[in-house]
Order: sequence, then C-alpha cells, then structure tokens
Amino acid sequence: MNGRKKKVQISVYLDQAIMKMLADYAARRDQPQSMIAEAAIASFLSPDSDERREAAITKRLDQIDRRLARQERDIGIAVETLAVFVRFWLATTPALPEPAAQAARAKAAERYEAFVTALGRRLAKGPKLRQEISEDIHPTDDNGTQSPAGL
Repeated sequence: MNGRKKKVQISVYLDQAIMKMLADYAARRDQPQSMIAEAAIASFLSPDSDERREAAITKRLDQIDRRLARQERDIGIAVETLAVFVRFWLATTPALPEPAAQAARAKAAERYEAFVTALGRRLAKGPKLRQEISEDIHPTDDNGTQSPAGL
C-alpha cells in the first residue's frame, strides 16, 4: 500500500481579493494553490501561532523602542547644543548701538544664508553630530569629578 495519506477535499468561498492574492502568491512560488491554502490553515490552527505572532510583535515593539530611545537622545543633544550656544553667545556678544545694529542685521541675513547652505551640505554627506558624540560620556559635577551616568 502507498505511504501517502489520502487528503480530504473541501470547498471554501473566498473573497475575490483574497483569491487573487492566493493565486498570485502560488504563481510566484510555483506551487499549487491548495498547498498554499493548506499551509496557511495549518499555520492559523497551530497551537503555537499565538506565540509566534506575539514574538513578532514583541520584536517590532523592541525595534520601535530602540528607535525612540535614539530619537530622544538626538533631541537631547540638539537641545543641549542650542542651550550651550545661546549661553555662550549671550555671554560674549555685547549689544550694539542702533546705527551699527542696522548694519549688523543686514550682514546677519547674509551670514545666515551661508550657515543654512553649510548645514545643508553637512546633512547631505555627514558625518552627523550624533555619530561624533560618545554615548559613554559621564557627566561631571561642579568639582570636576565624574558622577554616575544619568545623575
């Protein structure tokens, strides 16, 4: 006797869109539609299908969490950079008398355009500032000694 088990035929009604997806998938894989449908049903009814789905969702959530952590770090770097620059600029730039202030505003527009152009070039080719900053730097306290990370 033949070692193959006889399969049972069933009839199912599929939405046209699902039928098209099944036909396209089977054609791409060069496999019969019935084999694809059988594998899909077996996967759906498998007792560990919930665990596999949960593992896939957990993996995606972990990836999203890592991306959010990097974004949070990058935003923190940007905010601190801006704060340091503003503090330095305010401490070192004296107020100008009005006639000189008008000329300075005109020159500032020209310098700003040059800044935006340079920034665009840097963003286009890198390296990015966040790649230049080590994540292992520990902050120091007022005495110059390192304090534990994050404090």
